Amino acid sequence: MAEKQQTEPSDEQSGELTDSAPVLPRTYGTLLGPSTAPKMEWPELVGLTPEEAERKIKEDMPRVQIQVVQANCFVTMDFNHGRVRFYLDPSGKVERPPRIG
Repeated sequence: MAEKQQTEPSDEQSGELTDSAPVLPRTYGTLLGPSTAPKMEWPELVGLTPEEAERKIKEDMPRVQIQVVQANCFVTMDFNHGRVRFYLDPSGKVERPPRIG
């Protein structure tokens, strides 16, 4: 009788699913889709013109408001989730990584 059990394929070996084991998706345990958090900073934009930097940020966050800050200018210290500031150097290029706030 032991030989008979070994020669017959079980449900698991034949590829049939059983009700006792749950079937999990291939992505189980990993994040689905791209990043779940929105991008907060763009260090790759340092050295670009404000127009080029704005175009790239608008691809990621189309509803954000862009503010261009010239060199040695003052700004308020409030935090705004819908704003990105470009701090420019004297040559007119982005000097610091733009970030939300």
